[in-house]
Amino acid sequence: MNIYTNTNSAFPSQVVPDAVKASEEYGLQVSNAIEQEWFSQGRTNHNRYLTNWNNFHQLRLYARGEQSVQKYKDELATNGDLSYLNIDWKPVPVVSKFVDIVVNGMSQKTYDIKAYAQDQESLKSRTSYAEAVLRDMYSQELIQKANALTGQDFSNSPLGADELPQSKEELDLHMQLSYKQSIEIAEEEAINNVLAANKWDLTRRRLNYDLTVLGIACVKTTFNVSEGIRTEYVDPAYLVYSYTEDPNFDDIYYAGEAKSITIPELKKQFPHISDEELYKIQQMPGNRQYITGWGNYDENTVQVLYFEYKTYMNQVFKIKYGENGLEKAIEKTDEFNPPQNDNFERISRTIEVLYTGAKVLGTNTMLEWKLSENMTRPYADTTKVEMNYVISAPRMYKGRIDSLVSRITGFADMIQLTHLKLQQVMSKIIPDGVFLDIDGLAEVDLGNGTNYNAAEALNMYFQTGSIVGRSLTQEGGMNAGKVPIQELTSSSGQAKIAALIQTYQYYLQLIRDVTGLNEARDGSMVERDTLVGLQKMAANASNTATKHILQSSLYLTLRTCENISLRIADCLDYPLTAKVLEQSITTYNTYTLKEIKNLNLFDFGIYLELEPDEEEKAMLEQNIQVALQSGGIDLDDAIDIRQIKNLKLANQMLKLRKSKKQKAAQEAQMANIQAQAQANQETAQQTALFEVQKQQALTQETINIERAKSQFDMERLQTEMQLKTQMAQQQFEFDMQLGQLKSKVESSNLQLAEDRKDERTRIQASQQSQLVNQRKNNAMPQDFESSSFTGLEGLGI
Repeated sequence: MNIYTNTNSAFPSQVVPDAVKASEEYGLQVSNAIEQEWFSQGRTNHNRYLTNWNNFHQLRLYARGEQSVQKYKDELATNGDLSYLNIDWKPVPVVSKFVDIVVNGMSQKTYDIKAYAQDQESLKSRTSYAEAVLRDMYSQELIQKANALTGQDFSNSPLGADELPQSKEELDLHMQLSYKQSIEIAEEEAINNVLAANKWDLTRRRLNYDLTVLGIACVKTTFNVSEGIRTEYVDPAYLVYSYTEDPNFDDIYYAGEAKSITIPELKKQFPHISDEELYKIQQMPGNRQYITGWGNYDENTVQVLYFEYKTYMNQVFKIKYGENGLEKAIEKTDEFNPPQNDNFERISRTIEVLYTGAKVLGTNTMLEWKLSENMTRPYADTTKVEMNYVISAPRMYKGRIDSLVSRITGFADMIQLTHLKLQQVMSKIIPDGVFLDIDGLAEVDLGNGTNYNAAEALNMYFQTGSIVGRSLTQEGGMNAGKVPIQELTSSSGQAKIAALIQTYQYYLQLIRDVTGLNEARDGSMVERDTLVGLQKMAANASNTATKHILQSSLYLTLRTCENISLRIADCLDYPLTAKVLEQSITTYNTYTLKEIKNLNLFDFGIYLELEPDEEEKAMLEQNIQVALQSGGIDLDDAIDIRQIKNLKLANQMLKLRKSKKQKAAQEAQMANIQAQAQANQETAQQTALFEVQKQQALTQETINIERAKSQFDMERLQTEMQLKTQMAQQQFEFDMQLGQLKSKVESSNLQLAEDRKDERTRIQASQQSQLVNQRKNNAMPQDFESSSFTGLEGLGI
């Protein structure tokens, strides 16, 4: 079969019928073109595969500290002679340290895989839920009254009264943090279980290592009935792909890898191969140097090129119109081109397709060429097809790949040469010695008849640090050797060692400058006076320098998750793989996942929710502490906010909880004011009532007192009347008696007065008689005042 080929390209023309593309001759021409471009002289007039393999091999050796030492031997050898050098040629693994820092730092970066259902049915369900919650928000009081009156639940949403958002901002946050459809939960669980089954953490570490060391990484996602969804690590050294300048390789039209497999494995993978074909393949296994990099190889293996080729296919349908107005669609080949007819018409569309191929390198033996099964297509555009190979090279320019290790190999060589020079200088350093003056010793007499000898002098010097000498000779002259032992110091290598150490530090600092991995990142000793905040700032700046590697790693993870998401529907179509999936996730979510077999209903957007870095965590924690100290949030709110990995949502939650707390505090304050006012009003009412009651009691008491007073007065008056009556009666009786007594007294007084009068008259008469008698008798004067005179003497008494 003659297939047209562009004169400037070894690939066959794509403007041919689909039947031609499906032929094995077409696949053989595609595989030969790939082999010519990569394993023979290609665009750059050299073997691209071997160049990549050697380059990646050297970078990996540097990253392991196992690079070849031949260049160092050539640098230090004299005309190729190394016989006078006693040096440890083992390389200093300085690059390994920086590689481990970057790789381990990326591997510790945690994330959560999130699935967002973005099809029409899911969006409608999400919108209906949000509207139901919104209706409950605005009619919360009416619903509570209706529920209380009827005993039934009239809520539109499943949220309780305590869980119901109070504002639109809180509703938006609830929809992003709390709302999750069952189909989304099931999708996330399925993706996580597939990754766990394929030990994705280990694969991701290898990808991070390749991105750091080689500057490129690749992972392959496949599906087969026996194993289900598989994620496989692809070694970039064995990778082939079409030319591209896109760091994410989105525009490549072929990709593949070379593998060395055994004959039994080959028969297992391609059971349709006959024994005769296997015998021929075993006899002509191709060029083993393709896979071994011109080194040792296994004679029992076959080098096979696995590849996939992207092209297009015309989907043609014949639309037949029936007599009753019905239409019937019949699929046809792309060569179907009937004349115009009123009973039917031809419609078609062009879609991308993948062909899968396998070929024994170095031969024309095609093991497989077929239209790929279970191709992954985005639901948003089913005419597109995603390749199974996901490749990323973040620092690629014009097809040339740059990596962190490739930037520092020259400095690593200089560090190794400096290390070797240090060994060379140290091997030639002479230790400090002593000068022994034998003539000076001969002049010293120890006092016991013996002279100083060299052995005794050295022992004494080395053990005590003291020596014995004579300033004068035995003849009395000056002794030139009075100090028989003198220390000899050698500083021939100190300056060189210091210079070499400075050079070592210089190239080490160059590595830090080029990679951005400063002392704060690699854990080296920093200045004692450096503040902790400055150290963290330096470490964060170093993380920024290697952020492109982390972003590339996350891109590979995200694309792998997207491919897994698209293949889950295929997994549920087969009983064996569906059973495995059912055993790995819950039954409820498995039944939900069955819905995604209908591609028109469910479309998922996959994204990674990264854990904030240390700087972002510190900023968020600072905001939380400020809010806690000011009383804006509670401890429970702080715990909830810390569990949110999305920093933007965490800050929104912080602001919402703070405003909600402030609003609640204001409402509580208003309630307190109202309660205080009501309490004051009630107190005033109680006081007024008490005052009224008091006045009433006082009035009643006054009335009672006045009544008692009146009664007392009446009783007093009655008593007084009675007393007065009695007194009047007694007075009357007394008056009567007094009158009688008075009458008696008056009568007695009158009688007495008469009697006295009579007595006086009698006395007077008696005195007159005496006086008369005195005159008559001329007697002595009579004293009528004398007590002895009674006036009765003249009366003869």
